[in-house]
Amino acid sequence: MTATELVQAYYTAFNAGDMPAFLDLLTDDVVHDINQGEREIGKATFAAFMDKMNRCYRERLTDIVVMQNADGSRAAAEFVVHGEYLADDEGLPPANGQTYVLPAGAFFAIKNGKVARISNYYNLNDWVAQVG
Repeated sequence: MTATELVQAYYTAFNAGDMPAFLDLLTDDVVHDINQGEREIGKATFAAFMDKMNRCYRERLTDIVVMQNADGSRAAAEFVVHGEYLADDEGLPPANGQTYVLPAGAFFAIKNGKVARISNYYNLNDWVAQVG
């Protein structure tokens, strides 16, 4: 599987809400750079992050474009997040089902056919303005 196919499979599993398939695409020591947040390491830590995300948000990604470098060790994706804010997330405005549409991007490192690093980026101020 190419890096592009791997990232497409990652987002297909995300959109399907198939967390076992989603997590299976990651290395055990995956590095996760959270937008405007901390770096977390490990598949179990990433799974816990996704549990919180799935409790607080319902999101579907569209207009996904994936690019990779020549040797397939890195990839990038640009997409649009269509979401609903379901439950309060710490440090953010109260949730009451607000919807949002947000352009976003991600960068990936690929190792042995799995995602070894993901760094997500979006405009938090834009999101806060939409749900605030």
